[in-house]
Amino acid sequence: MKIGSSIGLQAVVFFLVGASFTTIYITQPVLPILQMEFEVDEAIASLTISAVIFGIALSNLPLGVLADLYSIRPIILTGSFVVIICCLFCAVTTHIHLLIVARFIQGLSIPSLTTCLAAYLSRNLPKESLNVVMGSYVSATVAGGLSGRLLGGWIHALFHWRLAFVCATVLLLAATIAASRGLPKKEQDTKTESQEMGMIELITQRDLLSIYFLAFGAFFVFSSIFNYLPFYLSEPSFQVPTKVITLLYLSYIIGIIIGPLAGKLSNQIGNGATIVLGVAVFTISIGITLIKSISAIIVSLIGICASFFAIHAAAAGSLNRKLTASRGRANSLYVLFYYLGGFIGITISGYAYIFAGWRGVAAIGSAILLILLAIGIREMIIEKKLER
Repeated sequence: MKIGSSIGLQAVVFFLVGASFTTIYITQPVLPILQMEFEVDEAIASLTISAVIFGIALSNLPLGVLADLYSIRPIILTGSFVVIICCLFCAVTTHIHLLIVARFIQGLSIPSLTTCLAAYLSRNLPKESLNVVMGSYVSATVAGGLSGRLLGGWIHALFHWRLAFVCATVLLLAATIAASRGLPKKEQDTKTESQEMGMIELITQRDLLSIYFLAFGAFFVFSSIFNYLPFYLSEPSFQVPTKVITLLYLSYIIGIIIGPLAGKLSNQIGNGATIVLGVAVFTISIGITLIKSISAIIVSLIGICASFFAIHAAAAGSLNRKLTASRGRANSLYVLFYYLGGFIGITISGYAYIFAGWRGVAAIGSAILLILLAIGIREMIIEKKLER
């Protein structure tokens, strides 16, 4: 199969990335079940999600470097083997702390299937094909995140949450075999390009640092809301069953639609204005979650998903417009801050939920969004100055 010449490559990329992301969020819809089964508090149960995200954040940069030095096929096979073993272990362990450790190791290995694949594609595909295939990559991250949540919730409703890990294992095994056969045998020589700026230089640039904090803050709030939603909806005022909570994650589909639309909106009104608009909708949507109504929750989740992906798209667009060199490193740092935001957000919001309930989670999220609002306004001012 010629690189970038067939729909087959897009399918392989979508399958592998989607299967990888499916493993991340399996336990999210059943967190209240884990809490009761293992007799732990909400913060400990939520580590089954945040530990994966933390692992991804830690290994993203070093595995990205490996992808520039070595062939992609052994990296994918090794990473897939580790993730599969961890999934099977999660399916049988009866100790919450061992489950968390396995999830952390799983997170360390996932970038070998995602970040390394993206580096491989950028190195091997012609420019006219890269955007098309990377479109499949981005869609797969959204589809995988959704399918993992649906799989965990629906499998538990019919059988048990442990079986969801087995199903994810089969899916990833099939995707790995497809990637091993479908990715081109011949790769471009892996040569590292000289970069004008190192990591420290990139982080210390105020314009770039503000974008990194946008990624950090947006995923901080987004991951916290979706992670503690099952606990909130399981409270006596709602008492929503797991299968219904799982259905609410379908609001995630809005991300597939909003990404391209947010890009077009940013071209018309600017990235800064899009960020400000997204933060405003995000904040209002969090406020709506305080209304004790399932209808209100549905409306709020649509608003939260739409605004988050709009902010995410505008922030990524703003970052790459600011860059004249070191694009690979700068984007790797963006991903690092993004996932660190998710890990820290889930962790801090867990204790907020324990001490103040859903209002505590909403209050912390709103406070972070105020900072993002200030960054968005600053971006608007900078863009207007550049237009003059």
